[in-house]
Amino acid sequence: MKRIYILSAILSVFAVITTSCENDEPAAPVISDIEIGTSNSHVGYIGAGLHIEATILAEAKIGNIRVLIHQEDEDEEKSASSVVHSDEWELDSTYTGVYANVKNTTFHEHVDIPSNAVAGTYHFHLYVTDLEGNQIMTEEEMEVAAPVADGSKPTITVTAAPASNTNFSTGGTISISGTVSDTQGLAGVYIGLVNETQQLEDSNVSSSNSITLLHNHDFEDTENYSFSASIKVGAALDNDITPKAITWASGNYYILVKSPGVDGEVGFSARYPVVITVN
Repeated sequence: MKRIYILSAILSVFAVITTSCENDEPAAPVISDIEIGTSNSHVGYIGAGLHIEATILAEAKIGNIRVLIHQEDEDEEKSASSVVHSDEWELDSTYTGVYANVKNTTFHEHVDIPSNAVAGTYHFHLYVTDLEGNQIMTEEEMEVAAPVADGSKPTITVTAAPASNTNFSTGGTISISGTVSDTQGLAGVYIGLVNETQQLEDSNVSSSNSITLLHNHDFEDTENYSFSASIKVGAALDNDITPKAITWASGNYYILVKSPGVDGEVGFSARYPVVITVN
């Protein structure tokens, strides 16, 4: 009888340990707050960029993120393995970089819809795979539409900015405000603080090569937007959608506001030069 009790006790302990180990396994990644297109319109325009954003949580840390966009016939099964005809535009991109090896992130990317894409209904798939091999996929429908070209760029009006070549030292706050408008609709607004030594064309200024004061693609009114942005010299992080670490250096800079419309036309402000002195 004692042997039976001992065996039963051993099995009970083994069951507890097994259950505990199973419970310790990391949960599958979680995707939430997905945005597709400007203000989550689920519409992308031919010849323009498509805004994609999502909040991702992965207990076992993110391995990679994959975006698949493709067009399907109505009678095809809605899955990533569906056949995509060779004459249709599709996107299949995998991202690592700043998204990999972290437990949570805001996934934010812009993808180009080429001028030869066909307007219609598309399927959007977002995959997240963690370092343990667990994967989750979410799927939504979106539209690819042809913009009506009106030959006009978004209008940027700056109502307040630093006086030319104002000197800002560590701890000083650089600010700018104004409005942006476009009759067809705004696809985004970006305000960057650019080091003059980079000698960038205005069209090349982006969150990857400048200090971000503002980056937005979410508008209540897509035709008109009022902005106000600032940053403190010496701040550890900028104001990008996914904030980036800043390495400050003394020198000549300028503030630039740029805004793409949904038709792909991009408006630019004048350059507002400032001088930065890092103490």
